[in-house]
Amino acid sequence: MRLFFPSRTGRWAAFSIQALALSFLGSAQVRAAEYQSELFQKVKLIYSDSFDQPAMNTEFWEVRQSTTWAVRDGVLVGAPSSKEFQEKKRASADPTHAGLNPVIWLKQIPENFVCSFRLRYSGSGYKNGFPLIDIGHHIHTVRFSEKATSMVIRKNVEVVNLEKPLLSLNEWHEVAIELKKGKLLFSIDGKMHVLESVNVDMTGQHQIDFKGLDGGGCEIDDVKLWEGF
Repeated sequence: MRLFFPSRTGRWAAFSIQALALSFLGSAQVRAAEYQSELFQKVKLIYSDSFDQPAMNTEFWEVRQSTTWAVRDGVLVGAPSSKEFQEKKRASADPTHAGLNPVIWLKQIPENFVCSFRLRYSGSGYKNGFPLIDIGHHIHTVRFSEKATSMVIRKNVEVVNLEKPLLSLNEWHEVAIELKKGKLLFSIDGKMHVLESVNVDMTGQHQIDFKGLDGGGCEIDDVKLWEGF
């Protein structure tokens, strides 16, 4: 199949679908190379996803608490669980995992890694330490509020409150995380903080958790995951 587009001279130029595909692939490769690691001299790309396919890659993503996730218009979109599930869970012995907020895990995270992505948490306001990102399950927790970003290590073993970088609600942000033993870098829209601590360690941890607001939404796009060396 061939597509025809007007050139500057007014003549019609023909482009094959294959040529366009190669062009888009080249652009994607350029975007993948844009992020420069601060903590590692070398990185190896493990996973990259712009959600151009309608199905979620379940080798890398795990939906939690029966929350609702789908790829829509090139974005991974999350919402709370159904009302039926919430009511059933609230009446059970485990009412705290009722899926009131969208929750999803990015899996296969190396112990030394770089991860960049676009993120938008939506909702009416920050509440009770949400939204947040867990780097390792409850190991390195980054909580967002209107005036501060809190980095909490192993459930309050160590807590650092930062005025920057901040993540506002209902807006897209460029986020990057880098971690190696003893050092954690967290960046939002190019503004970064590096936490150096003996408590920073991903040993035995292989995931990043995204947790939104009760009744709110979460959107993720342009995910890239590297192993660091």
